[in-house]
Amino acid sequence: MAKSPSFHRFSFFLLLSLASAASDESPAGVAPPECGSESSAGGCHDKAIALKLKLVAVASILAASMIGICLPLFSRAVPALKPDRNLFVLVKAFASGVILATGYMHVLPDSFDCLTSACLPENPWRKFPFTTFVAMVSAIGTLMVDSFALSFYKKRCSKVMMAKRVTDGSVEMQNLGHGHGQGFDGLEETSSQLLRYRVVAQVLELGIVVHSVVIGLSMGASDNPCTIRPLVAAICFHQLFEGMGLGGCILQAEYGTYVNATMVFFFSVTTPLGIGLGIGLSSVYSDNSPTALIVVGILNASSAGLLNYMALVDLLGAEFMGPKLQGSMKLQVYAYIAVLLGAGGMSLMAKWA
Repeated sequence: MAKSPSFHRFSFFLLLSLASAASDESPAGVAPPECGSESSAGGCHDKAIALKLKLVAVASILAASMIGICLPLFSRAVPALKPDRNLFVLVKAFASGVILATGYMHVLPDSFDCLTSACLPENPWRKFPFTTFVAMVSAIGTLMVDSFALSFYKKRCSKVMMAKRVTDGSVEMQNLGHGHGQGFDGLEETSSQLLRYRVVAQVLELGIVVHSVVIGLSMGASDNPCTIRPLVAAICFHQLFEGMGLGGCILQAEYGTYVNATMVFFFSVTTPLGIGLGIGLSSVYSDNSPTALIVVGILNASSAGLLNYMALVDLLGAEFMGPKLQGSMKLQVYAYIAVLLGAGGMSLMAKWA
């Protein structure tokens, strides 16, 4: 089976890439005076107060992230939240709406702001829609990963199944008679669905990790309390419900304890680690330096394409076209309401974050 930790090595590479971008200096004569330094927002610029708020943010976001992602994983203690229950479907629909709105309402606009900034040369950055192009390529790339991973593991599982058929064939024939082939078909279908859940969980976490590092770095590098204060509440809300969506995918993937703990750990600590990196680099990092704008803009566009694809295809599409919701119009209506509430709530957060 796929090993989730390999996906998370990317986050360390991402941190190093952003750290290298932090030391970039703006080319003389090609950027406006405000480029390369954070613009002051009137009197709302206090390094000491900002640092206190960032420390509060680290603790709050870490707690919200852990609660969100762990709630579905501990659903065995709450029977109503088990994957086969209606409440689980509604909670997952709500969380999927949050993930969808994160891609469209938060990550994509941030990428537009970065890649069309006046601090970048007009040619080529404002002559070509790089944000939508990168998001499109990212969505196609996610589809490719989704497809190739499933094909690879299906072939792998088919070989295991064939070996089992040869080994146990005589016994199965004696015990099951004509039901022999049907039993294996059912087992193969179950295995295929499980593999699907595992690929979804890993790819979704990868997209979330990319975005979490970027928003954490931006908050950590800022000395503006007026910007940080509303961000703390908005990111906590975001991490709580995004974590619930990811936790539901991890639960359905039926990983072992080690992989579950690894995925929970990376989701929970990535934003606080980004904040810590931003604090450490605050003296040299500039949101408006050309390299930082390009790196962050492209990462955000990639993350947006991935999150939008995952939310629409692997989460909402798979759920609404699945037998459970197709078999109940009433549950389907409730699920759509849950999606709209999640997407609407997260869209409202765009006013402050």
